[in-house]
Amino acid sequence: MDPEAEKTSVALSGPRGRKPRRALSGRNIMVYGTLIVVALYYLLPLYVMVMTSLKGMPEIRLGNIFAPPLEITFEPWVKAWSSACTGLNCDGLSRGFWNSVRITVPSTIVSIAIASINGYALANWRFKGADLFFTILIVGAFIPYQVMIYPIVIVLRELGVYGSLTGLIIVHTIFGMPILTLLFRNYFAGLPEELFKAARVDGAGFWTIYFRIMLPMSMPIFVVAMILQVTGIWNDFLFGVVFTRPEYYPMTVQLNNIVNSVQGVKEYNVNMAATILTGAVPLFVYFVSGRLFVRGIAAGAVKG
Repeated sequence: MDPEAEKTSVALSGPRGRKPRRALSGRNIMVYGTLIVVALYYLLPLYVMVMTSLKGMPEIRLGNIFAPPLEITFEPWVKAWSSACTGLNCDGLSRGFWNSVRITVPSTIVSIAIASINGYALANWRFKGADLFFTILIVGAFIPYQVMIYPIVIVLRELGVYGSLTGLIIVHTIFGMPILTLLFRNYFAGLPEELFKAARVDGAGFWTIYFRIMLPMSMPIFVVAMILQVTGIWNDFLFGVVFTRPEYYPMTVQLNNIVNSVQGVKEYNVNMAATILTGAVPLFVYFVSGRLFVRGIAAGAVKG
């Protein structure tokens, strides 16, 4: 058949393929409507917090919590950070912030380092007792923290680190390893096995394969582990109030003491500013690395 005649025949036969879907179909309206409602549900409290933190107390007493401030003031933020009182201390959140940094950084680094090695060993090196070890880690990931508080207090007391930052770092490191090991094990199990076998044939050992092959390919799951640990440790209240003394309280405990203080007038603007400051660090970490977080969860949570 002549090519020109074939093209003419195709053109006359009309368009082919599926009919384009309307942008305003009933399904799209339901999906986007639901997403908008859910987004407003979560954004409305944040909006109220921000607006309240920028108002003075006379304006807050007028009672319209949804109205933007008539006169913006940052004095509540300054007071929440540096001079809000928690009992006898009036140094705001600043001391708790640095305590949280000193707790979060080493706990995150140590727990991720150990868990990544555990996951790599469980996925690629079938040592004796690996299945039993993995089962213990799985069980440990789902044990309620409250059940373990009293035994941990006894252990930390015997080690001489109860009430110190070191003791709290040990607690966060131990409790973070089971779920992180599971994530790393599933991620490493999903990598091409041929890479591991080829490295073994070339004479590479345990640490050479780990540092030169596994680590360069594991950035997404490391970001997932970092976000989980930073968020969990920074937002922790229970361990912070149980295992430390007042001078070592993390930011969340300081926030609780500021909000629940019964001295003087209840300053809602200061409380809102303190709440936003406390949650700023995990929000910043998530927004900066959110795309890698989604990639890592998809790669490490459903394989293995």
